[in-house]
Amino acid sequence: MLATLTSKSQITLPKDVRALLQLEPGDKIAFLPLPDGQITVTKANKASFAKLRGLLPQPARAYTVEEMNQAAQDAVVSKTMVTKRSKTKR
Repeated sequence: MLATLTSKSQITLPKDVRALLQLEPGDKIAFLPLPDGQITVTKANKASFAKLRGLLPQPARAYTVEEMNQAAQDAVVSKTMVTKRSKTKR
């Protein structure tokens, strides 16, 4: 399937592509460049914070910003240590 690029750098997706991706007017389209130079085209997810609500369990208590920052820092240090250990084993 081919599409022509207009002088305004726009294209019309062929009808078969729109049908395959189940696209409707107003839908967002995601373009993902691959290492080999090709690009995949997919229908973008309409994720919103409202849809994510309830995905994770409620914490037992509210955490302070300082506690959250410390937890993030601890996770980075932990991941860095695991990466360094796996490299030294080789």
